[in-house]
Amino acid sequence: MKILVGSENPVKIEAVREAFSEFFDEVEVLGFKVKSGVPPQPMGEETFRGAENRAKAVMEIDSERKLYADFFVGIEGGIVRIIGKWFAFGGICIMDRKGKTSFGTSPLFQIPDTIATVLVRGFELGHVMDRITGEKDSKRKGGAIGYFTKGIMERKDLYKSGIIAAFVPFLNQDLFY
Repeated sequence: MKILVGSENPVKIEAVREAFSEFFDEVEVLGFKVKSGVPPQPMGEETFRGAENRAKAVMEIDSERKLYADFFVGIEGGIVRIIGKWFAFGGICIMDRKGKTSFGTSPLFQIPDTIATVLVRGFELGHVMDRITGEKDSKRKGGAIGYFTKGIMERKDLYKSGIIAAFVPFLNQDLFY
């Protein structure tokens, strides 16, 4: 089973590998740098649009390079305001060779209003977390969720659950397609 991911971020690639390994015995995952087509810190539906754009972009790479992948995955980190609170989450889009498309989301976790205010002004959560933690490129490691859960859950785990959720329509094709 070959899966292409619209990112070179090792956290996203490993999350895809682990999630798809729950369903398939042999999994090959390749990541490619692509553009999301959304702002650096997407909000709400922009997050899913970014994930879909990433999945479509790697599908095009597959077609151009004749890689013959089975699935194409886009993952986009975003924020959303619900019940008067700000949450961070991962939006996931999975496409197959026939163009069937599904979406899912990671668990949402609440972020402080002080951080959300900065994000709404156009800053990216990863950069804000780098400043808070003193780390460089924290989004390629445990991410915001790793910091806020004191390492109990990391970004890879968050995305893995979202990828599994996004795979639901492929597991129940008679109901979805």
